[in-house]
Amino acid sequence: MQMQLSAIKPRLTFSQLWNMSFGFFGIQFGFALQNSNSSRIFSTLGASPDDLPWFWLAPPVTGLLIQPIIGYLSDNTWHHKWGRRRPFFFGGAILATLAMFMMPNSTAIWMAVFALWIMDASINVAMEPFRAFVGDKLDPAQQTSGFAMQTFFIGCGSVIASLLPSIFEHFGVSNSVIDGNIPPTVRYSFYVGGLAFISAVAWTVFSSTELPPADLEAFRAERAKRKGVGHAFSEIFSSLVKMPLVMRQLAAVQFFSWASLFIMWVNTTNAVAANVFGTTDAKSDAFQAAGTWVSIMFAVYSGVSALAAFILPVIARKTNRKVLHMICLFIGGASLASIMFITQKEMLLLPMVGVGIAWASILTVPFAILAGSVPPEKMGFYMGAFNFTVVVPQIVMVPVLPFVLSHFLGGRVVATLAFSGACMVIGGLCTLLVKDTVVVSA
Repeated sequence: MQMQLSAIKPRLTFSQLWNMSFGFFGIQFGFALQNSNSSRIFSTLGASPDDLPWFWLAPPVTGLLIQPIIGYLSDNTWHHKWGRRRPFFFGGAILATLAMFMMPNSTAIWMAVFALWIMDASINVAMEPFRAFVGDKLDPAQQTSGFAMQTFFIGCGSVIASLLPSIFEHFGVSNSVIDGNIPPTVRYSFYVGGLAFISAVAWTVFSSTELPPADLEAFRAERAKRKGVGHAFSEIFSSLVKMPLVMRQLAAVQFFSWASLFIMWVNTTNAVAANVFGTTDAKSDAFQAAGTWVSIMFAVYSGVSALAAFILPVIARKTNRKVLHMICLFIGGASLASIMFITQKEMLLLPMVGVGIAWASILTVPFAILAGSVPPEKMGFYMGAFNFTVVVPQIVMVPVLPFVLSHFLGGRVVATLAFSGACMVIGGLCTLLVKDTVVVSA
């Protein structure tokens, strides 16, 4: 028997969309600080550029393991007060906040890697049900707008989080390595980010409601039959085998898109430090200045994505979603490749505009296409399983990236950003394989 949510899905107001998505504002504090500062932290603690991809293995592996499981568990959860997804929002937020306080206080590489594992696992617990939340609450005609609202908050949270180190430096906080410790600007940024994370998620948890199963008694009876770890893994495996065709088609697009993003997150700090700031010494003030500038660059692409999030649904209605996504990825790929030829720090902000356009589409369009093609009663699981297409390319890049850097790019870290751009363009071409049959209405 298949249990479904209530078939009645009233059109939500702007304020309701705002409240149900606001938690992503806090979640993105965690991801933005992680993405813009992890390589800086590892390098400050003594990591070499060849080692960085291996230390970044934590995020994709935790996502690979956790998101499908959390999706499955949330599909089979119902509490009269907390609902289906919100217990996972809140629990993950508490753990992620604690990990964010821990990471910038690491005094050795192993400590920073451990903290990153804990932080990323907790963020995944909080984040995964948010994607299913849109599928649960919104009619297909409103789902693109729902994911776009999430993208808006992702962009806003990323802008502020990415700028935090430079804001603290502006107010006189030291941005230098003192006695081998992480600069105070980075530590304080993680503290503020942790508080923002828990506060924003709590807003969504306490301001939003959830639709109950259409037949609550039948849902509870079915859930009772599913008890046991063996049954859970059997059902997860069965659902993976039967994944929708659209999900398989999107996998190629996602693979190259997220491989590109992984390369960018791992190597931008070292690339900018060497190509623009003229240093490879991670303990130098010039390298730390490069790290702060990269945070500003990431703030720019996040800000652009927040603005683009409102434009994408309009363009999608006038064209179609897969053509829109292809164009956005082409723009992002060309922008990333151009960084290799820039030697003035201010000029580095221009390609971030193109990256922001691609980022907005990556966070919106594939999820909107997928949401209309999966069974509602398995929305959480398939949104979690779709994360395979996000994390597998990052795992693949861990051994591939150092090999390409040393054997094809002559050890020039900045050249990896051209490689990143090429991957994103290939992802754009792969959108031609996707069959998106859902009509996007107003």
